[in-house]
Amino acid sequence: MRANERNRSKEESREGSLLEPKERIYLDYAATSWPKPQTVIDAMMDSVTLMAGSPGRGTHGMSLQAGRVMNKARLTLSKLLGFGNPNDVAFAQNATMALNLAIKGLLQPGDHVITTMLEHNSVRRPLEFLKRTQGIEVDYVPVTMSGRINMEAVKKLFRAHTKLVIATHSSNLLGCILPVEELAQLAHEHGALMLVDGAQSVGNLPLHVERMGIDMLAFPGHKGLLGPQGTGGLYIHPEVQLEPQMHGGTGSQSEEPEQPNIRPDRYEAGTPNVPGIAGMAAGAEAILNIGVEQIYKHEWSLTQTIVENLQKLSGVKLLGPALGEPRTGIVSFILENQDPAQTAFQLDRKYGIAVRAGYHCTPLGHSQSQTTETGAVRVSVGYSTQEHEVETLIRAVAELSRG
Repeated sequence: MRANERNRSKEESREGSLLEPKERIYLDYAATSWPKPQTVIDAMMDSVTLMAGSPGRGTHGMSLQAGRVMNKARLTLSKLLGFGNPNDVAFAQNATMALNLAIKGLLQPGDHVITTMLEHNSVRRPLEFLKRTQGIEVDYVPVTMSGRINMEAVKKLFRAHTKLVIATHSSNLLGCILPVEELAQLAHEHGALMLVDGAQSVGNLPLHVERMGIDMLAFPGHKGLLGPQGTGGLYIHPEVQLEPQMHGGTGSQSEEPEQPNIRPDRYEAGTPNVPGIAGMAAGAEAILNIGVEQIYKHEWSLTQTIVENLQKLSGVKLLGPALGEPRTGIVSFILENQDPAQTAFQLDRKYGIAVRAGYHCTPLGHSQSQTTETGAVRVSVGYSTQEHEVETLIRAVAELSRG
C-alpha cells in the first residue's frame, strides 16, 4: 500500500471520532508491563555485553559475575516479598512454569485440593491433568459477581486428605483481591499448605510471605516486577519439599546421578536466563525504591476514575468490585450489543488504546461473572499510566457506547 493510501486509510478509520489522534496509550499491564524502566534495559544489556559466563558452571571472572547477578536477584526478591533465605526462590520461565512445579511437584495420588473459580488456566489445567491421571480430588469454590469468596463455604470443604489450598491473590479478570492470609490460616489449621498465584499482585500489592503464612508463591517477572518476558519464579517455604519437574545440569554435585537436594539448584536445571533475571532484579529494585504501597495507591486511584465514569454510561456492564472497594489495576467491562473483540479492535485502531479482550484464560471466572457467552474487555493500568490516558479511554468508551 502506498504512503498516501495508508494515510487515507488511517483518516477513514478515525472518521466520526470526537477525539483527536493521540500517541499510543498502553492499558494492558495485566498481560505485561510496558514500557520497561531504563534501569531494566541497562541491566539486561550489561548482562549480555559484560558477562558471557554461565553462573555456577565456571570459575573464570565472567561466570562468577553472572553468579553474582543471580544472587543479587534472589536477595532483592527476598526483600520485596518478605522471606529470609534468598535461596528459597527458584527461578522459572514464567508464573505458569512456577505453578506447575508447585502443583505437580507436591501433589500425589489421592490428595485433595481446594481452589477457587477465579483461577487462571495455569492452575486449573495442571489440576485437571492430575485429576485425570493420578486421581487427585479438586473442589472449586464459587465467588460472587464482585469476586468475594464465602469463607464459611471454604471451611466445609476441608477433608482429612486435603493437601493444598490454591488461590490467586488478585483475579486477572475482576481485579478483586482474595483473602489469601485468611485462606492460609485455614489451610494450616487443617494441615494443608497454601499456594498463591501472584501474577497480578507481586509488585502491585504489598505482601510478605512469611507474615501472611504463604507456603508457595508463584510470580512472573514481566508484569508487576517490570522485567522482561520469559522470567518468573516460585518462593518455596524451607520446610516444603517438591519433586523437581526438570532434571539436568546444575553446576553442583555433577558426579551424582540424581538431582541435587540443595536449593535452589534442585529446581533450576539448565543454563538460566541471566539477562532476563538481571532485568527482573532491576525491576524489583525500582519497585523497592518507589514503594509497593505507592504503586498500589496510584493504580487504585486510576481504576476508581475508570469505574466511576464507566458506570454512568448506558449500555456498559462493569465486572468486579464496586466503586470504593479494594482492587488491583484491572477493570473489565462489556458493551451491550457489541462483541468485546470488536470493542478492543476499535479502541486500538480508532483511538490508539491497547487493551485485552476475550476470556483471559479464566473460563470459570467468566462463568461466575455471567460472561461465558461473550468474554470481556479488560483495561489494566500500571504505575506509568497517567491520568490523561485514563480520561482518553473514558471518552473513547463513551463514544463507542453511543454506537
